[in-house]
Amino acid sequence: MIQVARGEDGREAPAPAPLATAEDWPAYAKAAGICAIATVLATPLTGAIELTNIAMIFLLAVVLVAVWLGSGPAVAAAFLAVAAFDFFFVPPRFSFAVTDAQYLMTFAMMLTVALIIGQLTARYKRQADVARQREARARALYGMSRDLSAALMPEQIADAAEHFLAAEFGAGAALILTDPEDHLLPPLFAAKTGAGGQPTVDAGVARWAFDHGEAAGLGTDTLPGSPLLYLPLRAPMRTRGVLAVAPRDPLAVQSPEARRQLDTFAALIAIVVERIHYVDVAQSTTVQMESERLRNSLLAAMSHDLRTPLTAVVGLADALRQSRPPLSAEQDELARGMRDESLRMSSLVGNLLDMARLQEGRVQLNRQWQPLEEVVGSALKTMESALVGRRVEIRLDPDLPLVEFDAVLIERVLANLLENAAKYTPVGSRIVIAARIDGEMVEVRVEDDGPGLPHGREEVIFRKFERGGKESATAGVGLGLAICRTIVEAHGGRIRAENVDPHGARMLFTLPRGVPPTIEREAAA
Repeated sequence: MIQVARGEDGREAPAPAPLATAEDWPAYAKAAGICAIATVLATPLTGAIELTNIAMIFLLAVVLVAVWLGSGPAVAAAFLAVAAFDFFFVPPRFSFAVTDAQYLMTFAMMLTVALIIGQLTARYKRQADVARQREARARALYGMSRDLSAALMPEQIADAAEHFLAAEFGAGAALILTDPEDHLLPPLFAAKTGAGGQPTVDAGVARWAFDHGEAAGLGTDTLPGSPLLYLPLRAPMRTRGVLAVAPRDPLAVQSPEARRQLDTFAALIAIVVERIHYVDVAQSTTVQMESERLRNSLLAAMSHDLRTPLTAVVGLADALRQSRPPLSAEQDELARGMRDESLRMSSLVGNLLDMARLQEGRVQLNRQWQPLEEVVGSALKTMESALVGRRVEIRLDPDLPLVEFDAVLIERVLANLLENAAKYTPVGSRIVIAARIDGEMVEVRVEDDGPGLPHGREEVIFRKFERGGKESATAGVGLGLAICRTIVEAHGGRIRAENVDPHGARMLFTLPRGVPPTIEREAAA
């Protein structure tokens, strides 16, 4: 594994000078050539200037070698410069013999200065090269992030990824996103792929990288034989997919710098994918909210306008039945049918209006501490006509405490549940109303022994305009249970439905138990 040297401050340190290889000898030859040129230029100056000034020419040659060729050739140039200075200019000339011992100090100082200057110059050159590379990477990442910020569709992200990877690494790209169930979708490629064509994506490696949140494939410890590098798209909320990188040169993506750049690139893509996801969620939510608001407004307007004529029809039907002379049996039956249908329509209109008000939040709860038995009795009285032919059983725990709720709304909940049970059960069925204490909640249930609920629709029936069966001759528009859920949740409770063995349905809702107020008795005198 390739490791990166780091300094004491944790930042990346410049890489040490590599050892000389066969490919480096041209640089050393150039260094020797520069020293030879310095010797040729300094030869005509012999006798005209001091030897210390000639030594400066060789020091300049060492600096040029360090700047141009690096630290290794600079070290070689330092030794060659001292040797050339000694051989060609220090008496006796054309010999390495030294007659004056002080020149030995000159050679040592010259070599030391040349080595120090050469190493420092080469180090600063390396640092400048690293800075330029980092600037180039930062500029590339900035351009890529600018392109990604304008992306509104996954296809545009794939185009930006292909453009960036082709420019920086000479590689192709495939974007593998997920569906809401975290299943990997087919790979997305850029509209215009490179000369190598579309890379072949291994679904198994991509799945491993997605499941484990780690890179896999080329240059990693997991399936390194793969020709592609798979990078997970880890966003702040979750992993959004996998980026498959197909380089033409495998070494181009295996260095630590390249991996860091690719990881940064994958993180930016993940953020953009997550942004697009939440933009879609926000748009769909906005459309749904506007549709809901429009529907509630329409229902409220229709319900308000229909309630008055329906009430008039009920009054006219009652007036006809009480008219003198009395109606015949056939006419009385028609008047009774007109009254019953008008009342049913009035109930449906009332449900529509109540749902519109509840959805808009215009209903304020009138919470009072009161016994549950009273609201059960009033609901039974209200639904007396609907429960004809059904056997109703009351099973309330004797130690039920006072509960804080809106009596009118909870009565409406019980009435809707009883009406629902009466609708879907034959005559002679049994309906049970029970209540008990369940921890910090009071649980109320309405149970029948009818045919039960359709399998898998126990939760769906609480949505607006949803019914137990898609097609049914039973009257109703599917708002009763939706109203019940809205009222119960407004009280801080929960409501659910379940089937009863061997047959039947059970509706359960809970209300917070709370702490009822205490009534202090007056002390006797």
